[in-house]
Amino acid sequence: QVHLVESGGGLVQAGGSLRLSCAASGRTFSSYAMGWFRQAPGEDREFVAAISWSGGSTYYADSAKGRFTISRDNAKNTVYLQMNSLKPEDTAVYYCAATTTIATIYAQEYTHWGQGTQVTVSS
Repeated sequence: QVHLVESGGGLVQAGGSLRLSCAASGRTFSSYAMGWFRQAPGEDREFVAAISWSGGSTYYADSAKGRFTISRDNAKNTVYLQMNSLKPEDTAVYYCAATTTIATIYAQEYTHWGQGTQVTVSS
């Protein structure tokens, strides 16, 4: 089992940056692939980025490529999402998630979810 807690959200102007963190409890964090998803009001939850258990493989939604970077520190049981050049359309609640399968873009493959952190980008 793993318990996930996101932090780092907030209000930022367009063009700014934020770094989200997701702290995981449990001694098996390194065996989980991790993902970041987001959900805007009235919208479905969408994939943002994913990283393999080792950190050796990463995957991004087209909307995140070139602006967001996912990384992990298994010694700290933490996964990060560095977000640069933020746009108003990035406004959403951001969730981290864990899966024992391979890193994937599909939300249904993730078995553990955090409570989410709000990111608001003003124009």
